[in-house]
Amino acid sequence: PPPSPRLIRLYETLTVDDPSRPELDGAVVLVLERAEDSLSALLGRDAVPATGPALLAQVCAGLAQLHGAGWVHGDLKPANVLLMKDGSARLADFNLAAELEGTHAYAPAFSTPDYTPPELLWAEVGERGRRIRPSADVWAFGVLAHLVLTGSFPMPGGTPTARRDAAVAYARGTAELRLSPELPDAWREIVPACLSRDHAGRVGARALLRQVEAAAGTAPARVRPRPLTGRAPRRTAVLAATLATVALAALGYDVGLRGVFDGTDGTGVSGGTVDSGGTGGRTGAAPTAGAAAQYGAADLRTDKGVPSAYRLLIVETADDCGRPSVTPPLIAAMLKVASDFDPGLSDPARNEYGIARWTPGALRWWENADGAPGGSVPSPPFTPAVSIWAMSRSLCWIAPRLDADLAGDRRVLAATAFRSSWRVVNKAGGVPPEYRDYAARIAHYLKEYTPPGRT
Repeated sequence: PPPSPRLIRLYETLTVDDPSRPELDGAVVLVLERAEDSLSALLGRDAVPATGPALLAQVCAGLAQLHGAGWVHGDLKPANVLLMKDGSARLADFNLAAELEGTHAYAPAFSTPDYTPPELLWAEVGERGRRIRPSADVWAFGVLAHLVLTGSFPMPGGTPTARRDAAVAYARGTAELRLSPELPDAWREIVPACLSRDHAGRVGARALLRQVEAAAGTAPARVRPRPLTGRAPRRTAVLAATLATVALAALGYDVGLRGVFDGTDGTGVSGGTVDSGGTGGRTGAAPTAGAAAQYGAADLRTDKGVPSAYRLLIVETADDCGRPSVTPPLIAAMLKVASDFDPGLSDPARNEYGIARWTPGALRWWENADGAPGGSVPSPPFTPAVSIWAMSRSLCWIAPRLDADLAGDRRVLAATAFRSSWRVVNKAGGVPPEYRDYAARIAHYLKEYTPPGRT
């Protein structure tokens, strides 16, 4: 199990063999980790528990862990959050959990009304059940957070039916979201981000976790330190600056990152703690002019031709996945093989465009933060910002679906599955013969772009 598990552990499954007890004979027994309490019981004793923010951070970590593994919980509510002897929280009751197939899963048409997002209240139910996205869990978390922090639901009404009707009115734009005045200021951006009217507007679980940990005061030590100027580096601002640079590069401008991050003439942030010596660049503030070209050097060679305009984007998108096989050198190698880092690539014969050679239909499935397809198929040209983010999301989904006993480098296998499919790679037991040249090129550039001492 992971060092800080937030999902209830399953130790063993047993089948009852007792003909003398026909009511039990043949039943499957799950041997689970023992819990001492539940969030539901805790709220029954204390409507607004002092430990609420910390528990919410742990619940959110569980969601990020579950979504990262390719699953949707489907029934997040206080009764399904168990509390251990040490007071920590675990997600439990996976009866309605469903494995993602692309951007959706299929789950039974049952859920708890107070925690069901509006789009599922009128969703069609097919033979395989109801289509559900990870964003459904994010909505449920927003309801749960409001309840834990204020003792009340975010939707008005004295009954679940009344609150359900209020949620529908809100989703249709005929009512506004009215948060309790008791909701702490630190959570007044988080809860609405979860309770967006439309699923596409909801924050993803990994990004949500960072916000929740900050609001709860439980952010891990890996968070970048505040620069000595007192100005906190905002990751969103760093990425926005990078995307602006990428956009200019895509238009043919010869641009670097000089002065982009801090609005200076290129002299950098005074007092910033950035490693510009080529041995890191990941432990301080946003890169300054002197450090921009070396950003992420601990994870990606900066002297092997990876354009500086894309380096931050490559490193950050790999980090966002959080899987060992999805690394900055892998994404860089794939971009090199796909297009030689050409953002204007156009191959109409294959219907592939941009730096990552996306087809419009495939890009539609991966361009959004929650993995849900947008309303229409995108038209080229595709910006590097969209293309690289989508590549990382796709790889992150592919990686856990590759069989554990496949022969070869897991990174090369993931790249091959990106070009074919994970099913094709699993069926072949490794790299299929028709993709061996492609895999060899990926392996070559992986070696080129991986810093010394890293694997």
